[in-house]
Amino acid sequence: MSPTTRIPVVEKIFDANDQVAQQNRSLFDLHHTFAINVMASPGAGKTTFILKTLEGLSSKYRMAVIEGDTAPVTIDSDKVSAMGIPVVQINTGGDCHLDAVMLHAGLQSLPLQDVDIVLIENVGNLICPAAFKLGSHLNLLIASIPEGDDKPYKYPNMYRGLDVLVVNKMDLLPYVDFNMAYFQQGVEILNPGLRTFPVSAKTGEGMQAWYNWLDEVVQKHRQK
Repeated sequence: MSPTTRIPVVEKIFDANDQVAQQNRSLFDLHHTFAINVMASPGAGKTTFILKTLEGLSSKYRMAVIEGDTAPVTIDSDKVSAMGIPVVQINTGGDCHLDAVMLHAGLQSLPLQDVDIVLIENVGNLICPAAFKLGSHLNLLIASIPEGDDKPYKYPNMYRGLDVLVVNKMDLLPYVDFNMAYFQQGVEILNPGLRTFPVSAKTGEGMQAWYNWLDEVVQKHRQK
């Protein structure tokens, strides 16, 4: 395919995805369900952060999880299910991201009328998920200390499209060569004023601030 024909084809793919993403958003709004797209690189702590969020807020909100994986495994969804939380597993068939069509199919298995907050665990990747809208109300990225402080500079598109940033594994900061000021400068260049939460999902450090903020955001959304 020549470059002149490839560009319209790619644009058509994204346009189609965006249309389904809007359908997903309408479905969430119809059922008053607040949707959060949780993105991160592999090993950043997405699942641990999600489990900790469920622990912190499931007594107040009816919560559910959608798990996206490239392979047909249920490792993460089994952990969610063990908590008594509704969960839907999506196998992307090797694709490095969830897209709106995959999510729309997964939503058919979720009782949205009984869900206040749904956490969507995207595939671990810092490139592909940034390009595909899902229809979520909030785009969240989990960065982690062991990944290094240069990620905003290397993966700018991921950081530009965020609504909130979580810096996980803060308990490892004393043991890792991570310059927080350098990292934050890179984030600020791409996404000025981005709401950021330094946490350790493992120890619980900083999680209460995240709970409080999300609670406030969801309450404001309900008043719209």
